[in-house]
Amino acid sequence: MTAPNELLYQVALTLLPGVGDISAKKLVAYCGGAEAVFKQKKQHLMAIPDIGPITAGLIAGQDVLHRAEEEVAFIEKKNITPIFYLDSRYPKRLRECEDGPVLLYTQGNTNFNNQRVLSIVGTRKATEYGTKITEQIVEALTPTGCLIVSGLAYGIDITAHKAALQNGLPTVGIVAHGLDMLYPSAHRKYVNKMLDNGGIATDFMSGTQPDKMFFPRRNRIIAGLADATLVIEAAEKSGTLITADLAVGYNRDVMAVPGSVFDEFSIGCNKLIRQNKAALVTNGDDIIAHMNWEPEGATKRNVQPRLFVELTTEEEALVAILKDNGTTPIDEIGFKAGFPPSKCSSLLFTLEFKGMVKALPGKRYELA
Repeated sequence: MTAPNELLYQVALTLLPGVGDISAKKLVAYCGGAEAVFKQKKQHLMAIPDIGPITAGLIAGQDVLHRAEEEVAFIEKKNITPIFYLDSRYPKRLRECEDGPVLLYTQGNTNFNNQRVLSIVGTRKATEYGTKITEQIVEALTPTGCLIVSGLAYGIDITAHKAALQNGLPTVGIVAHGLDMLYPSAHRKYVNKMLDNGGIATDFMSGTQPDKMFFPRRNRIIAGLADATLVIEAAEKSGTLITADLAVGYNRDVMAVPGSVFDEFSIGCNKLIRQNKAALVTNGDDIIAHMNWEPEGATKRNVQPRLFVELTTEEEALVAILKDNGTTPIDEIGFKAGFPPSKCSSLLFTLEFKGMVKALPGKRYELA
């Protein structure tokens, strides 16, 4: 458990004007801890890269400590569990993201470091098709025991949470406000159930209202927490696509369920697939195969390499790279081969179909 005094300075660190998650981590690294940041003299702080005299003065003045004290009192009163980015309980996947939150405020019983984590996002105006496929996919994922992450919003989000509860899967909702409230309030009854096997989390302090500008910031947590993000129904311009792009930027797998070309809420999914940003999936088995999430003891689906497979010169180049380097991220494969991402992805897909390579979580590949 974090000592109250230590927590005070961790909260205060997030209150410094003009200091984001990246700069805050830099301060901690240079000073040796959150409390040590506030114990440093101004001239020492100014010697840290990107920390100018204004920021150094704010830290040295310690004007944020009073608000931090109020937040610590709120945390203790509401039985909230704060998780600092250096704590062992902090989500390991989120720690890999440069802009991952310095401090997470959580309620419930969530193992953020579950062996398998899937984020499910989509439109707030889910159609019957979107609702049904979400329910079917989550049910099919039950044997994997994966943690289902979403944003607790109307539509696809709450459908994913409800389906996880119905099938005994842990599920956590990431909200864009402080934990002194819940938005939408209509979902309180589901959150109460989620607290026993999952919960809610945010990096916003109490008193923060769910302003529109905060949702993209929330989305980076949804994308960063998971091995992969699944998009189910998204309009051409939506926050859902922001989450998908964030996941791509974090080098995470992205999958999408296709839909009718005449449906406005399938345009975003179809676009992600067409641009090779997302793998096409139509059911839970597709996800299990794509992520190599076969339950222990299950018959492996991996296609056996075929003898005497004919390969093009470009395919042979990729096979040679994997032979020399073993398991390799797709961006590194493309760099070594000199191929653009879209071409490299297409070649690897063909090689996977031929049984020559195997796709792994995190957009990594190895020889089959």
